[in-house]
Amino acid sequence: MMGMYILILLAFGLSLWAQFRVKGTFNKWSDVPNENGLTGYDAARHMLDRNGLHDVPIEPVPGALSDHYDPIHRVVRLSEPVYYEKSISAVAVACHEVGHAIQHKEHYPMLTLRHRIFPIVNFASGIAPFLLIAGFLFSFTNLIGLGIIFFSATVAFQLITLPVEFNASNRAREIMVSEGFIRSDEERGIAKVLNAAALTYVAAALVSLLELIRLIGIFNSRD
Repeated sequence: MMGMYILILLAFGLSLWAQFRVKGTFNKWSDVPNENGLTGYDAARHMLDRNGLHDVPIEPVPGALSDHYDPIHRVVRLSEPVYYEKSISAVAVACHEVGHAIQHKEHYPMLTLRHRIFPIVNFASGIAPFLLIAGFLFSFTNLIGLGIIFFSATVAFQLITLPVEFNASNRAREIMVSEGFIRSDEERGIAKVLNAAALTYVAAALVSLLELIRLIGIFNSRD
């Protein structure tokens, strides 16, 4: 059991490092303008239009790294630094989010699955901690088991998210190169930004998976 705690601590350390890295990498390449002079909005709009998504709007939102694609309203939302700036980071992040819009259009299976299970996961993630705390406090094995089942839904969601994010980044990089959004010497910066962002998802999934394994171990020992 001690070994599991050490692994979880290491995973938490990786998660914190990944968050610092993505911010540091984003800031670094935010200072490097792309040679075509495209803002994040420009790159996203071109990419959407060239993939037949003329009806998908792009909106600026406050905050840093708050970029996302809203599949319900079919809107690409870009943080203000990404929306307005003409940097390597802005283009990379904007095109990544458009990658999700293209996935949505093409009914990418993992994205479709993630959308379908989201309501269940949203409910499960909210109630799982209460079930686990109550189960451990009052030694109710059934509550612990139920809490683990609900927490498993959250872990499954995070694991499903990994191929969705990697696929969106791969789509973005391929289109950016093929459509000439970036020059060959800018690919390195694009890759750095997208890989740093992907690492945060990997670290979060690893932490959750190890925590699930630990909970199952405790449950089995009580049982």
